[in-house]
Amino acid sequence: MSFGKLYTYERNPRSTAILAVAKANNLDLEVVPTETDRKTPEYLKINPLGKVPTFVGADGYILYEAIAIAIYVTSQNEKTTLLGKTKQDYASILKWLSFFNQEVLPKIGAWSRPLRGLDPYNKKAVDDAAAAAQKAVSVVETHLLSNTFLVGERITLADLFAVSIIARGFEFFYDKQWRAANPNVSRWYETVYNQPIYSAVAPKFELLDTPALVNAPPKKAEQPKKEAPKKEAAKPKPAAEEEEAPAEPKAKHPLEALPRATFPLDEWKRQYSNTDTPVALKWFWENVKFDEYSIWKVRYKYNDELTMTFMSNNLIGGFNNRLEASRKYLFGCASVYGVNNDSVIEGAFVIRGDNYLPVFDVAPDYESYEFTKLDPTKAEDRELVELHWSWDKPIVENGKEFPHASGKVFK
Repeated sequence: MSFGKLYTYERNPRSTAILAVAKANNLDLEVVPTETDRKTPEYLKINPLGKVPTFVGADGYILYEAIAIAIYVTSQNEKTTLLGKTKQDYASILKWLSFFNQEVLPKIGAWSRPLRGLDPYNKKAVDDAAAAAQKAVSVVETHLLSNTFLVGERITLADLFAVSIIARGFEFFYDKQWRAANPNVSRWYETVYNQPIYSAVAPKFELLDTPALVNAPPKKAEQPKKEAPKKEAAKPKPAAEEEEAPAEPKAKHPLEALPRATFPLDEWKRQYSNTDTPVALKWFWENVKFDEYSIWKVRYKYNDELTMTFMSNNLIGGFNNRLEASRKYLFGCASVYGVNNDSVIEGAFVIRGDNYLPVFDVAPDYESYEFTKLDPTKAEDRELVELHWSWDKPIVENGKEFPHASGKVFK
């Protein structure tokens, strides 16, 4: 009989331990693949923030937050030792669950994601994240010098959860040299991974000889124009005759094919820069032509991975830099709302045409954002645009207020 459903995405580090303890307790847990960038109304009914994982029991019981789910699934076996033997064991298990969820995972994410092309790349930010991740893992290395496992002398939920979190480090960075310098974490990781209840549900891994990712801009595989190495390169010329090939003509922006717009976007940018915001907004609504332009809400897909607000604002800056090729065709503001470790990135843009893709796909990281077209005839959509362009009000999501922290203007 099914115990329930777990809504998550493939290789979600916060879900592996849940699957492992379900296996340990012989519970039939159905995995429902769920993409957080496509939140359906049905899913928002069971998890108002639209995040994963979420558990829905066969009895209708709904639970979200990874640690809570992991504890609930583990506790189904009243004789389990995975939650420790004493109250102090249990408190220590909670400590390590929280430590890896809050101190380790966000740092490894901030280290790896830019190198995988999922977030904008900034060398210093990646270096800082690597250092912060190592600082957190060093705490574990010291603890494991005199302890076989995180709590007590046998595996607990703390070990299963922690190994699933630190797995990305071993997947991308922790090579032979790192493992030699961190022997206790390395020994512990292999020991826990090779437990049958864990290895049966975890992604396969191989120990690295050298790091899979290094601190360099990710290769832009999608960008190169593979026609570039033309047949001429295959035709050798005598050295005396060889001349510098003329540069290929710059590719035209796809929006150049549209008729010339009558709404002066540059004038709007001047109005926004040089007049009070309420005056500028009045001018915008009175002059913009919505048969030539459209307005869009832009929201970061991975808000649950954001940490420090200043780093999130730098992320916006990187995105703006990559939009340079579309500068003639858009204006907008994106901001960080909230506080450290509890924030969202969202903004509003006006763009030429009625399709966001030709404007935004000049930025390699545009797929990290979701784009929602707004209706200028709806008061609530106009208010949302004004909120994002004024920076004087919080945004409200699922009944929770996120105050404006910082933002950037693209003009």
